[in-house]
Amino acid sequence: MRAMTMALMISLVAGSASAKPHLRDVPEIDGTILAVGIADEIRKNCPDISARLLKAVTTINGLKSKARAMGYSDAEIDAYRKSDAEKARLKAERKSYLNAGGVLTGNPESYCALGRKEIEKGGQIGALLRMN
Repeated sequence: MRAMTMALMISLVAGSASAKPHLRDVPEIDGTILAVGIADEIRKNCPDISARLLKAVTTINGLKSKARAMGYSDAEIDAYRKSDAEKARLKAERKSYLNAGGVLTGNPESYCALGRKEIEKGGQIGALLRMN
């Protein structure tokens, strides 16, 4: 009985030591999803800016491959991707980023101004956008 208890304790400790963080806590994954969402919001609200669709599709498809390479299962990836709580959290973060960037809801020019800044900056968000 004592040996069985020790084996159980060792397996629990080993299991918790190798536990993966939730995907929302993996900046490479969560940050990229946030960037795609921000770029999408800009292009939907600015008539002068479009999406680089091939770049966006490649980026999104690459995320699943990255997550798998990090040891996440398809079920874990899908649970994160489909979670209403995660969608709401990312939407709030997106809104906060847009507000901090000077975007005013219903004002297309404010979206365009932020979009132009992002394109000029050449970061992850700007790489997903292009001027029409």
